[in-house]
Amino acid sequence: MKILVCISHVPDTTSKINFTENNSKFDKNGVQFIINPNDEFGLTRAIWFKEKNNASVDVINVGLQETEPTLRKALAIGADKAIRINIEPTDSSVVAKSISDYISDNNYDLIIAGRESIDYNGGMVPGMISALTKINFIDKCIDLNISENSVLASREIDGGMENISTSLPLIIGGQKGLVEENDLKIPNMRGIMMARKKELLVLDPGDYSDTLETDNFEKPEPKGEVTLVSPDEVEKLIELLNNEAKAI
Repeated sequence: MKILVCISHVPDTTSKINFTENNSKFDKNGVQFIINPNDEFGLTRAIWFKEKNNASVDVINVGLQETEPTLRKALAIGADKAIRINIEPTDSSVVAKSISDYISDNNYDLIIAGRESIDYNGGMVPGMISALTKINFIDKCIDLNISENSVLASREIDGGMENISTSLPLIIGGQKGLVEENDLKIPNMRGIMMARKKELLVLDPGDYSDTLETDNFEKPEPKGEVTLVSPDEVEKLIELLNNEAKAI
């Protein structure tokens, strides 16, 4: 089984976010970047298939050279090969078309992407790849079992969970539940050393035009001050909830 995991290079949520050029561009200076968490859940599940089913695991990213440390981390976790499509990921369409063109030239049984990235939270790339490649797609996937060509999967829906049976090839939008946080793999020294020797293939992009233009970004309003109330001051709490918070 051949697996391709889509990897987004995203800011750590603990980083301080700023914008430049009249708030129209994200300022990357001083920002720590990581593997998108939803993608890391998918990568961990792919490594399970590698260990249990002798699958091969490739990772792919659409981005410039600055994303290579993130790809090297994915290789250190256990991926066999990395592919970087050398183009600025300006919008979901550019990312989806770049990955779809690669898939069209390189057949995979399973394509795993995160259901959304934590930077812009678009959540569109996996579905767009499915539409462009005509491969079946399961979004918000929280469980995945494969036996030969048969697939049993579960996905999160409003108010519950839906169980699905299908076949390969398949694209999923994965999230927490596909594996849990304590299942995530931390690269060890041997993995880091081996990652340096693994192939990182850089490909030229196709001729894609931007379909999205950002006018500006706005930070959320700072949160107001918190009023602390002692457990013995129930009447004061009721008064604050009634008159200030307007909650009762």
